[in-house]
Amino acid sequence: MEERILYLDIETVPGSSNYQELPERVAKLWDKKAAIIGRNDPDLTPEDLYERAGIYAEFGKIVCISTGYMYRSKEGEQFRVTSFSSDDELELLTDFSRLLNRHFNDLRYHRLCAHNGKEFDFPFIARRMLVHRISLPDLLNLQGKKPWEIPHIDTMEMWKFGDYKNFTSLDLLSALFDLPTPKDDIDGSQIYQVYYGDNDLDRIVKYCEKDVVALARVHRRLSGMPDFGLDQVVAV
Repeated sequence: MEERILYLDIETVPGSSNYQELPERVAKLWDKKAAIIGRNDPDLTPEDLYERAGIYAEFGKIVCISTGYMYRSKEGEQFRVTSFSSDDELELLTDFSRLLNRHFNDLRYHRLCAHNGKEFDFPFIARRMLVHRISLPDLLNLQGKKPWEIPHIDTMEMWKFGDYKNFTSLDLLSALFDLPTPKDDIDGSQIYQVYYGDNDLDRIVKYCEKDVVALARVHRRLSGMPDFGLDQVVAV
């Protein structure tokens, strides 16, 4: 069996629409976190900083996981995209867990790939699954694994070549490789407003799927594999 890669990207928001909705216990813990986040700008209050809570698994939630994988069909090679989105994070994560357990459960051949995935996407998903008491699928359960046994690919790590001085965005790599930008509508800084302000989860899903397509094309360029065109992208 050849190696099979599941490309993914997640979109996250704060667990509540605003600071005032937080339970008292959680609000006090966010206050402590906010004191660290805003230490260089003392004028910002915990309420001011709450829009940033979505990047922390302890205070945020996932509203979309978009995935993609290469598939050989009768029509030729396709890049198949599937998204899991919901206001109910438990439902979303249960469905995503079912995908991994059924179709990506062989650690010898299956891999997960994301941009900055080792620092953000993979641990965020795993932590939120544990919060909801969902058993971790094999591809996310790292306990007891040696570094070379971890089935994760990170395109940002690939691009660094051991240089850990700065962050290189997926959008920048797409530009370097002359690939379409995934940020032609919204970017990550707007997800909070689009979700809680505009109530437009569908728009977030479309944005997330563009990121997955860009991710796969960047990974294939970094790995010396043939590229694929947008006409080969199929939603399933």
